[in-house]
This record gives sequence, C-alpha cells and structure tokens, in this order.
Amino acid sequence: MKMQRVLLVAFVLAGPVMFAQKHRDPLTQPEIGKIRDTSWEPRLRLPLYVEFARARMVKLEEIRSDPKTANRAKQTHDLLDDFQLLYDELNDNIDTYVDRHDDIRKPLKLVIEADGEFQAKLRGLKDAADVPAAEAQQYEFVLNNALETVDSSAEDHKKLLQDQEEQAKHKKLNKNPSAGTGVAPE
Repeated sequence: MKMQRVLLVAFVLAGPVMFAQKHRDPLTQPEIGKIRDTSWEPRLRLPLYVEFARARMVKLEEIRSDPKTANRAKQTHDLLDDFQLLYDELNDNIDTYVDRHDDIRKPLKLVIEADGEFQAKLRGLKDAADVPAAEAQQYEFVLNNALETVDSSAEDHKKLLQDQEEQAKHKKLNKNPSAGTGVAPE
C-alpha cells in the first residue's frame, strides 16, 4: 500500500514532465555563445537578437522562393515559430534593461527599424497570392501571432524610446549597464 502511494506521487509529479511538449531552442550553438558573451550589454545584445530574427526571415524568404523546397508549409511554420521565440526573447531583454534603468536608446532605434522590416515581411507572407490555401492554413496561426506581436511591440518600442529620451534629459538612465556585474564593457 505504501509503495503504491509512492508510485502514485512519483507519477503525479513526473506526469507533466513526461507529457510536456518539448520545444527546441531557436538559437544555434554559435548564436548562444554570442548571446552569452554580451550578457550585460544591451548595446551589444539587442542587435544580436535583431540579427538572429532577421536571419530567420531571410531563411523564410529563401524557402518560400525555392520551388524545390520539400514540406514548405512545415518549414514556414517552424521558421515563423523560431522568429516568434527570438522576438519574444528580444522583448524580454528589453524589459529587463528597462527595469534596470539602462540606457537602451541606441539599440532601441535599431529594434524600431527592424520592427518595420519585420512587419512588411510578415504582411507580405500573409498577403501572398501564390500560396495554396491548404498550405497557408498550416502556418496561419503562428503567422498571425507573430504579426500581432510585432505590431503591438513596434508601438511599445516607439513609446519606450520617447520615455528613454525623457529620462535621459533628467539623467535617470544607467549609462554603464555592466558596472558592478564583473563584466567589462567593450
């Protein structure tokens, strides 16, 4: 009886782990290394996330334009999912730097520029007339989700830049984010 309880408790605790959907990391090992090397430097780290998200969009355009691409709908879905994960991580990093009152005006301008680019490319994919409906349906949800996220974030990023400009006037921003972290700025 006692053994049955132990097994039941073990199953209850392990069950969610066993049935959880395993999600792959959208970053490659070299990209992970680059991110790790920029741990406390928003001026270095935020542009990396933009670069990585942009690379997913380029890859997406490549598979969409190659008529020999096998399983195009799945690859499109996976690349959009990777883009979304990277873009969410970019936003999480922005939130962290804002909470620390770091000056992120310069990299934020790059993010805002990329937002417009991402919006155009995502809308272009959504409005593509040459995509069979059955194929588009396979990635429609993740595409709409990515587009909504970029649209709302673009507005947030613009407002944040205005807020940062105002805070800079009053010298309320941390100009040296790595101070006290043991990480040397470049």
